[in-house]
Amino acid sequence: MTDKLVIALAQMTQSVGDLAANADAMLDWRARASGADLIVYPELQLIGYPPEDLVLKPALVDRANQELDRLARATADGGPAMLVGTVVASQGVLFNVVALLEGGAVTTIRQKRELPNYGTFDEKRLFAPGPFPAPIDFRGVKIGVPICEDIWFPFVTAHLKAQGAELLISPNGSPFEVDKDDRRLNAVAGTRVRETGLPLVYLNRVGGQDELVFDGASFVMNGDLSIAHQLPDWEEALTLTLWEKREGRWTCLPGERHALDERPADIYNAMLLGLRDYIDRNRFPGVVLGLSGGIDSALSAAVAVDALGPDRVWCVMMPSRFTSRDSLEDAVACARLLGVRYDTIAIEPAVGAFDAMLAPAFDGRQRDLAEENIQSRIRGVTLMALSNKFGHMLLTTGNKSEMSVGYATIYGDMAGGYSVLKDAYKTTVFDLARWRNGKASSPGLGPAGPVMPDRVITKPPSAELRDNQRDDDSLPPYEVLDPILYGLVEEELSVEQLVARGFDRDTVARIERLLHVAEYKRRQSPPGVKLGIRNFGRDRRYPITNAFRTL
Repeated sequence: MTDKLVIALAQMTQSVGDLAANADAMLDWRARASGADLIVYPELQLIGYPPEDLVLKPALVDRANQELDRLARATADGGPAMLVGTVVASQGVLFNVVALLEGGAVTTIRQKRELPNYGTFDEKRLFAPGPFPAPIDFRGVKIGVPICEDIWFPFVTAHLKAQGAELLISPNGSPFEVDKDDRRLNAVAGTRVRETGLPLVYLNRVGGQDELVFDGASFVMNGDLSIAHQLPDWEEALTLTLWEKREGRWTCLPGERHALDERPADIYNAMLLGLRDYIDRNRFPGVVLGLSGGIDSALSAAVAVDALGPDRVWCVMMPSRFTSRDSLEDAVACARLLGVRYDTIAIEPAVGAFDAMLAPAFDGRQRDLAEENIQSRIRGVTLMALSNKFGHMLLTTGNKSEMSVGYATIYGDMAGGYSVLKDAYKTTVFDLARWRNGKASSPGLGPAGPVMPDRVITKPPSAELRDNQRDDDSLPPYEVLDPILYGLVEEELSVEQLVARGFDRDTVARIERLLHVAEYKRRQSPPGVKLGIRNFGRDRRYPITNAFRTL
């Protein structure tokens, strides 16, 4: 039995399905953790998280067993033991587990008990729940290892405490959401520590995986609720934590405490990291996007430059006869500030060809939304042609406000491979643009200082698909629309509940109807970074054919 421990925390990224590379990285980090007794990795670090149905492939489970054995053999060198997240199969079902590797062997396995099955999570589809876990005996110290969701409810930690656990180590795969830092620290970790009196290590991963972004922000909380270590957000980190047993209780000695991003910096960095990892891991040389002179495309371009560098971002202005002089000037100025490649491809020849081609079919009908959408679809085809020819992924630029009410053209401005603004309401877009323009230094690989002209932020938003068009011709002002949408989407409120908050009944009823009828469009939209508690995608799964309304 010991009264001192050195536990290394590996706040790492990963690559889903690349088991050999993940194992190699874990061994590399272990080599850097010289002097540690134990190194801990995030949830399912060996196979990647979330694995979705990939984990149902028997070949992946077999590979995971092989790599786990390789990791275990490495611990025969007398260096740090390893606490590794992986998957195991037993009696025809799969378990999400952590395995203790020590002395050249797998010595202990503990299974995850509480399986999340809400929002973006569907672990009950993949895994069976384990029994209430016993503590792991490591060098005479009883360590409770609640895995991620296990600490969001009191049952597992209470059981571990009753079984004699002396400290808690919780490997996590917890994706970013706005204001989640506080929930993790106070509502979850703080509550479990108060209930058990045990210190808690909260270890999270970092990096993007499709629509999810993991922000790291791992920490160690002692039994008196003090924070001994706070790891940074948005970057990998290896920290050695020093533990002592004093008067029968384990305490982590004070270490580094990094400040975490506040809003809107956290949102911006989530977009940056999500896009960077999506592009790099899918091996795209860069991105191409339409730069219209509006705020959505300007912000999307800025995020792309900060994520990838200006040499990997290609902006294209595609003017029509409705494009204003201000938009042309603002797009050029934005491209110059960002230092990106900028091209102009006029769409009028294609618009004229479509007008002529459709004239017999459209004979006798006034110009309307159909002609407006043709322009948007021509732009989509143009950008996709560049993507196909040169390999750059098409970055879409629509925001959550537009996607909520269907103010977007399917197969037009919705075309593309990824969207950084998909979960950002228009008012958030304005906040982010002002914040980025006011930064004296770049949060990534882009230039310091302003990245778009002020006029891009201050002028009224417009799709510019007809003369003198403005967004508020078709929609309420965004400062009215966005709170209504937040109530309908994130809070699942009824029309009457929103009316009770002071909103106009007819307006709310109209927005609710637009929200539901646009579901078919959203099903065909590209993935994008999850920012809030209810993104369009796996967070919100509504039927397309749906007659229910709350009014």
